[in-house]
Amino acid sequence: MEAKETVLEAMKKEGEPVNASKITEITGLDRKEVDKAMKTLKEENLIVSPKRCYWEPKQ
Repeated sequence: MEAKETVLEAMKKEGEPVNASKITEITGLDRKEVDKAMKTLKEENLIVSPKRCYWEPKQ
């Protein structure tokens, strides 16, 4: 599974907005990988930010 998919799945399982540090903790991925995956997810409009620095999957 790609880092991008892993990050998105972790967000869905968590069920609430999470920050990159929490995703790193949940997935065990390197912080740089998480940041890169989140950047891609933002560009693809698959995640949204309900509050500063916290992200969740787009409904």
